[in-house]
Amino acid sequence: MITQRAIYEISYRIIGCAIEVHRHLGPGLLESIYHYCMMDELVRNHFTIQSNVIVAINYKGKQLADPLRLDSLVEDLIIVELKAVETMHSVFSPQLPYYLKLAAKPKGLLINFHTESISKSIISMVTGLFQTYPR
Repeated sequence: MITQRAIYEISYRIIGCAIEVHRHLGPGLLESIYHYCMMDELVRNHFTIQSNVIVAINYKGKQLADPLRLDSLVEDLIIVELKAVETMHSVFSPQLPYYLKLAAKPKGLLINFHTESISKSIISMVTGLFQTYPR
């Protein structure tokens, strides 16, 4: 049974994987490199992951031609969006709640690898769906 505590524990382990990738690579590389290494680290830590997950978007009964693509989905619960930017633009944080809503997932992590302290730059969010899970 999935619980809020289990989701938090998975998130904690995902963040540990991100810290490990950052420790080995440091800041300054392309997002695609961090994505590849992060996927490898998650697999090494026995996570079930999906990369570049397509989420269909329907607008007034019509499916849009270009679907939403999530960077990764871990354990079919947590959306992990990666960035490698010097400045976290104000548009990035509001994207995550919409991604969570459209994909109907309880938790999301936005991780920027272009930083000296990755643990201080992670943005974590939960949705109302998260509240439906037992503690």
